[in-house]
Amino acid sequence: MRPVETKSAFDDRNPVLIGQRPRSRRQALRKAMWIALWLLYLAGPVGELTGHGFSTAQRIWGITGLALFVLAYCVLVFRHVWHRPPVSQRYTPLAAMLVLSVALTWTLGYTWLVLFIFTSVASAVVLPWQRSRWVIPLVTAVVIAVGARYPEIRGYYLFAYALPALGSGFVMVGVQNLIRTTQELRAAREEVARLAANEERLRLARDLHDLLGHSLSLITLKSELAGRMLPGRPEDAAKQVADIEQVSRQALVDVREAVTGYRRPRLAVELAGARAALRTADIALTVDPALEDEPRGLTADTEGALAWALREAVTNVVRHSGAGRCALLLTEEWEADDRHYVCLTVNDDGDGPPRAQHDGNGLAGLRERLALADGHLETGQPRGSRGFTLRAYVPKGSPTVSPDDPIPVPDTAPGAANGAP
Repeated sequence: MRPVETKSAFDDRNPVLIGQRPRSRRQALRKAMWIALWLLYLAGPVGELTGHGFSTAQRIWGITGLALFVLAYCVLVFRHVWHRPPVSQRYTPLAAMLVLSVALTWTLGYTWLVLFIFTSVASAVVLPWQRSRWVIPLVTAVVIAVGARYPEIRGYYLFAYALPALGSGFVMVGVQNLIRTTQELRAAREEVARLAANEERLRLARDLHDLLGHSLSLITLKSELAGRMLPGRPEDAAKQVADIEQVSRQALVDVREAVTGYRRPRLAVELAGARAALRTADIALTVDPALEDEPRGLTADTEGALAWALREAVTNVVRHSGAGRCALLLTEEWEADDRHYVCLTVNDDGDGPPRAQHDGNGLAGLRERLALADGHLETGQPRGSRGFTLRAYVPKGSPTVSPDDPIPVPDTAPGAANGAP
């Protein structure tokens, strides 16, 4: 299995960095000391070498062989910790350890059988499970074969050396699987954090697109109107400038609420904004009485989805349609799936979309908003007439997901109800 790379910060609950590579000299030293601590199990062979039972030649052979064994073990384990070489490059040190274990035990005594435990554990650490599951029993079989040479330990060496070699190897396999699982969980946690940050950025992009598109369009219209009123009608121009100030202040409040995540539009508020925007653009507005009253059967989330739809549709009628009239309707309909929907319809008599087969940025974002509220969007030109019709559907009842949840939307750009790209 390919190792999982993570960028998690140092965890104080994991001081020996199990499953993590050291990132500083201090961490490397701490990990090296932890690995070297297990070499204390070689105290038995070292104690025999310092005793009086061996000749000088045997001591030289024992010291040399043990040094080579420890060197092969350290090279194998430390390279695995820092560099993770290819599997093919791990067999040579393992083979050297196994050969030295056999040679030293065969020539110096049964105390050296402990070397096989190190060989078994090392193979479990550096080899994939598909290979270590065969190498560990092989090392155990060699322990049994070599230990049978010494009659004085035949009664217990299976329990003292063979079973520890087998058990320690498979226990270390379990530890390696646990380490890999921990690494995958750490990587998944980091990915969740990245996705959460990305989703928050997308939420801000969506809200700012819808909020500022409406407000800036209204400010532009009122500024043009005030410019045309000057210098002949200064009082009317001053009124338009006052309206610009009010819209700007409200836009600032909306942006602050969007940034803090508390923005939830209301139909009544958006209807008032639609009246002002259409009146400034000199577009006649017809409003269904059902939309004037407080809508019934809508949750805060579904009403918010319809309010976003109203804002986006009216903004793009003002900016792109060239219409002279606009009608807003609110109806209740039963769809083919036997579900009860509330439908907001926005009609205009403008030029219609230049490319009806493509959604604009605002229209794509609106479609995703409604989908999160378990609703849907329908757009198109009325049959036999010019203009454009937008229908936003939301179910009566609680949606499964809040429409204020983050969703992916394209970059802010003009285009929505009229399909402008």
